[in-house]
Amino acid sequence: MKHFGLPFVPLMVALLLAPQLCSAYETDQFTNRLEPLEDSMAPLDKKVNESIEKAVSKWRGPRSNRKMVFKIYHDLGGVHWVDKIERWAWKSDEVDKLETKRFKSIYSGLPLWATRWVAPFGVGPTVKINGQMIGTDKFGHYFSQGLKFFLRYQKSLDESKAAERSAYTERALFGQMSTGSYSNADLVANFEGFRFYLSLFEDNVVPGKPAILAWKEDHWVIQREFTWADHVNEYWDEALNINDYDALLYPYMKERLETFCPDYFQAPDRYTIEEQQEEVLKRRYEHLQLRDTSDLRLSEVCRPAGTANPAAGITARPN
Repeated sequence: MKHFGLPFVPLMVALLLAPQLCSAYETDQFTNRLEPLEDSMAPLDKKVNESIEKAVSKWRGPRSNRKMVFKIYHDLGGVHWVDKIERWAWKSDEVDKLETKRFKSIYSGLPLWATRWVAPFGVGPTVKINGQMIGTDKFGHYFSQGLKFFLRYQKSLDESKAAERSAYTERALFGQMSTGSYSNADLVANFEGFRFYLSLFEDNVVPGKPAILAWKEDHWVIQREFTWADHVNEYWDEALNINDYDALLYPYMKERLETFCPDYFQAPDRYTIEEQQEEVLKRRYEHLQLRDTSDLRLSEVCRPAGTANPAAGITARPN
């Protein structure tokens, strides 16, 4: 009976839920990170702007911010585990993607009881937006979880209270409990999705920019175009804003991350965040309950014992 201890319980729960969860892939920004990848911000900007334009052109009736939010959400998001824009990105020839095979991902070969459902179902593609490498799962977090964040905020008018539910989701069954991973980057994408919905109607949500929409007499007017550059940053990248792993998964992931040290030493700038930019991001997201995982950054994992951080200019290489 000792084989049916604590690791067995979350594993069984995860496997029972696998048919529902298997579309909600984890992603991997470590594997093949140095491969060339075109920035796909332009076609993804266009996709969102077309959705906004369609909602405005087909509008009937009086002003309703809530109705507008749901029109855009139903066009780009969705009630299923993979949002419509995510499926579109998977299939579109306009969006360059890094595809990582199931048996080649950062999770492959690790014990099933540690990875739970992640390893058997593989990882989703990685794309580049605004110069950042992000998993396609972030589109779902942005539009679907961002909507939930927005609706909670409408009730409380308190971003910290609205953020609490996002953090709870990452801790619970659809986060760390079933995957072993608490994704800081998911929480950031949730929050930025909330900011998108808010920026539809409010000025200066994106500093220095007006709201995307304005109500003029009896119709909506588009005041400016949407761009992912207003929302996507280094903290969307799970090789920079690394997941927090539970006690079952952490030692395996720490050991696996060490295998990427040759890539890190080849291009350390691809695995680091400029210090001033990081301070800006920490302040912006300090209420989201992000967890400190700096010990898992490759600048730390790959640092030879007794030496300074390689990112600070050390050129030593491990033997």
